[in-house]
Amino acid sequence: MTPQEIKENAKKYVLQSWSKQAALNPIPVEKAEGIYFYDYDGNRYTDMSSQLVNLNVGFGNKDIGDAIKEQVDKYCFIGPAYAAESRVKLAKMIVDLLPDTFGKVFFTNAGADANENAIKIARMYTGRKKVFSRYRSYHGSSFGAGNLTGEPRRYPLEPGIPGFVKFFDPYIYREPINFASEEEATKYYLAKLREQIIYEGPDQVAAIVMETITGSNGIIIPPKGYLPGVRKICDEFGIVMICDEVMAGWGRTGKMFAFENFDVKPDLVTFAKGVTCGYVQLGGVAVSSKIASYFDDHLLSCGLTYSGHPLACAAGVACVNYYQKANILDNVNKVGKVLAEKLDAYKEAHACVGDVRHIGLFSCVELVKDKETKEPMVSYGCDPQGIMGKIVGMLKERKFMTYSHENMIFVCPPLIITEEQLLEELEKLDEVLGIVDKEYI
Repeated sequence: MTPQEIKENAKKYVLQSWSKQAALNPIPVEKAEGIYFYDYDGNRYTDMSSQLVNLNVGFGNKDIGDAIKEQVDKYCFIGPAYAAESRVKLAKMIVDLLPDTFGKVFFTNAGADANENAIKIARMYTGRKKVFSRYRSYHGSSFGAGNLTGEPRRYPLEPGIPGFVKFFDPYIYREPINFASEEEATKYYLAKLREQIIYEGPDQVAAIVMETITGSNGIIIPPKGYLPGVRKICDEFGIVMICDEVMAGWGRTGKMFAFENFDVKPDLVTFAKGVTCGYVQLGGVAVSSKIASYFDDHLLSCGLTYSGHPLACAAGVACVNYYQKANILDNVNKVGKVLAEKLDAYKEAHACVGDVRHIGLFSCVELVKDKETKEPMVSYGCDPQGIMGKIVGMLKERKFMTYSHENMIFVCPPLIITEEQLLEELEKLDEVLGIVDKEYI
C-alpha cells in the first residue's frame, strides 16, 4: 500500500479508541528505532509518552525481537495447562523481583483483565463482595475493569455492577483544605477512607484497589505515609490490598515497582505494559504466598485461553533481563532528575502551569487558566472547544508526540532516553507552553 492508502484504509476500516472517528488523521508509520518513529516522507517523531506509557525500552529492541523469533521456532502456542519454559521462567523472575511475601503469578492478556482477575481472586479469597477504588483512576475499559475505573471512561458502562465503591484520591493540589504538611493530608484522607469502609460494612469489603501512583488521571503521587496507612486499614479489617502497577511498574518511577518507593507490601500486584513493552501483549496478577496457598484446596475460578502465552512470556523474559542488563533504573533516576528540574522551572516560568508532578520518568504538567484560583484549562470531563487537543496539536507540529487527559499534558518518555534527547524535546514543550500563556490565559 502507499502511505495514503494506509491512512485511508485505517480511517475506513479501523475503529480507533476514545475518538470521534470522522476527524481522525492517523500518521502512517514506516519504521521506528529507539525513541523515534518515522513516516513515509522521512519525518522523525519523538515518542514522549512511550506510546501508551508502555514502550519502556523503545522501538526495535533486538533482545526482545530475537527472543520472540527463538520461541516461534520452538512453538508459538501451548495451552495454559502445560508447563512452558518461557512461562515458568517469567513467573519466577517476577516473583523474585517482588517482596518475599509473593509466591505465584496468574498471567492475563493485558492490564484490564489483570485487574478483573485480581478482584475475582480477592472476592474468592475473602468471601466478600464489595471493592473500593478511586474516582481519579483508570483500570481498564472492559466491563469489570471499567466498573473499577473511577473517571468518565466508566460512564458508558453505567448503570454498573453492584458492589463497586469509589473514594477520593489524596489529590492535594486540588483539595480545598490547605494542609500544613503531607503528613496532615495523609491523616485526613486515611480517616475519611476508614470512615467510608465502616459505613459500607468492613466485613463486606473484599479489596481496596489503587493505582500505586495515579497514571492517566494526573500522576498523583501519594503523600508521605498514605500507602502504609492504607495497608494498616486493610490489615485491621482483613481487606486485600491491590496495587495496580500496569502503568507505574517496570522501572517507570525509578524502582522496578512503584510501591517500592513507599515502604509497603501489597497482597496482589497487577501488571502489564512494561513487562513486554508491547512487543507482544501480556498482563498478570502477582499473588502473595498466603493467598496463593488458599487455592491449593479451593478452586481458582479464573481462566483465559492465552494465559501465559509462550510468545508473550518469551518477550517478557527478554524484556525483564534487558532492564537489568542495560541498567535502566539508573538511567531513569539520572534522566528523571533532569526532567524534574526542568518541569519545576516551567511551573515558575509559565502562567498556564498550575502544577507539575514527577517521579522517575513519570510526569505531567497540569494546565490552568489562573494560578491563584487554580481554575483548570478545561473543566473536568468537558472540553467542548477542544483546547487540550489544540495544545497537543502544537506539540505534534514540533514532532513532540504525547497525549493529554483532562487538563494535563503527559511527559513519560521511553526509559532509554538520554539527557541530551530529553533536553532537545523539552525545549519544544517550553515553546508551546509560552504560546499557551499568550493565547489561553
